[in-house]
Amino acid sequence: MRTIQAEVIGNKLEALRKQSPLVHNITNYVVMNSTANILLSLGASPVMAHALEEVEEMAGLAQALVLNIGTLSPAWVEAMILAGKTAHKKNIPIILDPVGAGATSYRTETAKRLLTELPVSVLRGNAGEIMACAGVQGQTRGVDSQTDSLDAIDQAQAIARELKITVAMTGKTDIVTNGETTYLVKNGHPMMSRVTGTGCASSAIVGAFCGIGDDPLSDTAAALAIFGFAGECAAIHIDGPGQFWSNLLDELYKIRPSDLPGGVRIEKHA
Repeated sequence: MRTIQAEVIGNKLEALRKQSPLVHNITNYVVMNSTANILLSLGASPVMAHALEEVEEMAGLAQALVLNIGTLSPAWVEAMILAGKTAHKKNIPIILDPVGAGATSYRTETAKRLLTELPVSVLRGNAGEIMACAGVQGQTRGVDSQTDSLDAIDQAQAIARELKITVAMTGKTDIVTNGETTYLVKNGHPMMSRVTGTGCASSAIVGAFCGIGDDPLSDTAAALAIFGFAGECAAIHIDGPGQFWSNLLDELYKIRPSDLPGGVRIEKHA
């Protein structure tokens, strides 16, 4: 299987740290602090702003916009629409994380509305969430998927073609596809599911890489591979989730392009 070369991913990482893209997050209360720290550790610049009075101005300053529906309210939905329209005018990438889509009708309909009204570049979620956005039956419990990503490759590709976007369906193996080309990202560690917010943080990291790149497909695959690789390194010699979380921040801060060969694992799906 042909892979995205580690050198290419390393170049993206170097560009991110040099440019330190401002990532505007309209995200949920649960993960604001952790997402900001993840982005700072990697080398990006986070901002959290969801007030209707400022989202358009803030989006106009950013290099990427990340929308996360984890803790919704009507005002936040309208703020996402306003920020997204500004992002569209500025031609900056919009990443949508449809947290819990499929669990409640409000979440599902909000995700569908955002996909309809905004030119989303990347839809990043677990298998159940992604399929719910497309009206496909999946198994979701709370905000967690009960559907394995590898069982849904065909659906991910079909959704990407239908919506004309990059789909990142994350799980034990991450599927990244634009409907024509599909990559399997095989980095990550089970401990990443034992602390809250790693999925949301991965969407923010995707935003950072898309903010300095020009190819959402390869930028997204690179982002997920680096985050997963950092998770693997963070899980070495730990006693539990608390140590893992602090190690994860440290590993994102320390990771260098020279660490990536033999570390990041991306395959092109036949």
